Amino acid sequence: MTGIATSQAGSLPRTKRLVDANKARQESADGLELHTSADFESLLADEVAALVKRQVDLGITIPGDGEYGKSMSSNVDYGAWWSYSFNRLGGLELTDGGPFADEPKRSTPGHVRLTTFPDRRDWTIFADAYHDPESGIAVGERGALFPTATGPVTYTGHDAIAADIANFTAALAGSDQKTGFITSLSPGSASRIGNDYYSTEEEFIWACADAMREEYKAIIDAGLILQIDDPSIAENWDQINPEPTIEDYLAFTRIRVEALNHALRGFPAEQVRFHLCWGSWHGPHTTDLEFRHLVDLMLEINAGTYSFEGANARHEHEWKIWRDVTLPDGKKIAPGVVSHATNVVEHPELVADRIERFATLVGPENVVASTDCGLGGRIHPQIAWAKLESLTRGAELASARLT
Repeated sequence: MTGIATSQAGSLPRTKRLVDANKARQESADGLELHTSADFESLLADEVAALVKRQVDLGITIPGDGEYGKSMSSNVDYGAWWSYSFNRLGGLELTDGGPFADEPKRSTPGHVRLTTFPDRRDWTIFADAYHDPESGIAVGERGALFPTATGPVTYTGHDAIAADIANFTAALAGSDQKTGFITSLSPGSASRIGNDYYSTEEEFIWACADAMREEYKAIIDAGLILQIDDPSIAENWDQINPEPTIEDYLAFTRIRVEALNHALRGFPAEQVRFHLCWGSWHGPHTTDLEFRHLVDLMLEINAGTYSFEGANARHEHEWKIWRDVTLPDGKKIAPGVVSHATNVVEHPELVADRIERFATLVGPENVVASTDCGLGGRIHPQIAWAKLESLTRGAELASARLT
């Protein structure tokens, strides 16, 4: 057999040079409208090339662009997918508060509704910890401005995705790897912002599906792997009060899966990778939904590879579900074997053990060793790269044992 394939889940630490350049662009901009310059574009291309080389030199066989072309920091305080939505979709405006300004919304049997973010069940149970600035998981105050749909949603990120593709394909051409992946946001997550235009949440989600398809198509047409990032499938569970039945939640989530499959229609599954995430924040996660309830629905998504958390302390035990779940023919899994949620660097022997568990159940050829989630912004860059090195060393050990 060939060696176990290796990858990572998307975001990688940005260099100080790139962080400083992005900060300078934003400080010189009006609101969130970023100015571009030939100097910055040249710097970005160089940074992506260096990043791809560093991944390949470590032994990553399916590298990514680290999401270097996506600005995840801002003078407006909101999360990564909200920033992504605002920067790549038209029909949005910055409004006061968005979902954070809403009154908590309570669900009823058969009618599941997302509540406000501060009303998450995990955040409520551990309120003291989340509000203690010395706890390491404190939730900061949200900014006053928030993206909200105030008109028809359209895709406006054509120049941005073209630049991402150009930089990444040039970087791959200078490496030993023929292809790699670029991340893009799912319709269900792109719509997790304010909505003052569409009559229903479902209508909003389907509008985002039609818009985001344009970005998906650009990545696919470039011959690259499209990774769909989707916190909404698993993470929404924690954002529903009171806790719904499993049946109600799956029905609520199926709308998001159907909209995503609509956006992916006609694309070759082998070029699509789906990333399921329980939320990357550092916290207890005691209210995460168990993977066994989601795996069948996840496998309905028209992707060739399924990425999920398999290393953090809340979900590592769930490798066992593959004893009972049959991976469809032609499909692969990309379990996390190192975690973004701890500063401890996993030993290569532990990484190898984790890989072997999955490989024994679904076949080594169907396993891509990866990270739980993106490492950029979540742990120190020096630690992040040490984890990736441990990942590739562990994959080498596992490959030798499985031969």
